[in-house]
Amino acid sequence: MAGVFYFSPALLWAAQMLLAGCHAAASFEALQCEGPASTQQSMCHPEDDLTDPKEVRFQVKGYTFSEPIHLIVSYDWLILQSPAKPIFEGDPLVLRCQAWQDWPLTQVTFYRDGAALGPPGPSKEISITVAQKADSGHYHCSAVLRSPGPGSPEVASPVALTVHELFRAPVLRVTPSAEPQEGKPVTLSCQTKLPLQRSAARLLFSFYKDGRTVRSRGPSPEFQIPTASEAHSGSYWCEAATEDNQVWKQSPKLEIRVQGPSSSAAPTALTPAPPQKADAPETTSTKPPEPLPPLPTPSAKDPDSFSPPQGPDPHLYHQMRVLLKQIQDMRVLLGHLVIELRDLSSHLKLETTKGPAKHE
Repeated sequence: MAGVFYFSPALLWAAQMLLAGCHAAASFEALQCEGPASTQQSMCHPEDDLTDPKEVRFQVKGYTFSEPIHLIVSYDWLILQSPAKPIFEGDPLVLRCQAWQDWPLTQVTFYRDGAALGPPGPSKEISITVAQKADSGHYHCSAVLRSPGPGSPEVASPVALTVHELFRAPVLRVTPSAEPQEGKPVTLSCQTKLPLQRSAARLLFSFYKDGRTVRSRGPSPEFQIPTASEAHSGSYWCEAATEDNQVWKQSPKLEIRVQGPSSSAAPTALTPAPPQKADAPETTSTKPPEPLPPLPTPSAKDPDSFSPPQGPDPHLYHQMRVLLKQIQDMRVLLGHLVIELRDLSSHLKLETTKGPAKHE
């Protein structure tokens, strides 16, 4: 018994698309670098500086092959197309909302991390002129497919997009040290590095001190001071930028203090001892004490008197003079304290003698 089956055109079209999608998925192949690590005929070697360790450069019989491109075949009404190569800071970024068989779209909306990047419109593309790390995220789009499509809103699957750092913030290094001796040469180096994928790019470097430009932008990452002096002391930092000035970064500040000839022997600061508490005297005399004799001043005739240290150390001599002045002021304060204590003692004795007399 033979039967006849009838299929609608829509069902036949869906079956054809399904078979085409299966064929596309089955034809996907991956190139790999196999064989010995190094021979005369072939050689495989990974590049350590690649962002993705899966991306491998390889050579065969002297030919150098490019990095692989990751191809994703989707079977969907709507997809979001993104660049296949890595995106770095400063690169232009273009995303395209693509329909099945390039059918026309309306009310196209682009999203990043679930938030709409603008109102619905007719444009299938969205562009970012200068990509930044903050542009990383999960992107997708939604649109309405016009005839002969389903005529209903469709949403594309999210695509993870990462904007890689073009170069790290530079670090300012100083040679021989951040405290060089006066008269010696000093070299400042602005250190950073481009990734291997952008090794052909060129950076320009500039140097600053205390808010002023000491060397404008140039290709050399070094700034030299032939003969350092105290005028070169200050706060330094450097800046690295691309030639188009789309990406630029500054280093942390670095303090440089040029040491003079006498800076190696720094004087030791003297700290005066705290004053001792004076015991209250037992005498009850109200006669004011005789003035205390002044401290002897340094004299060359008196061998026991204090003499300032000989040598080029005026700072230590100044500290000693300040200490002697503080001791003299302390002696005067102690004299006034003795007078106050004597007056207080006399007053207390007078009160104790008047108390028994009133009770009699």
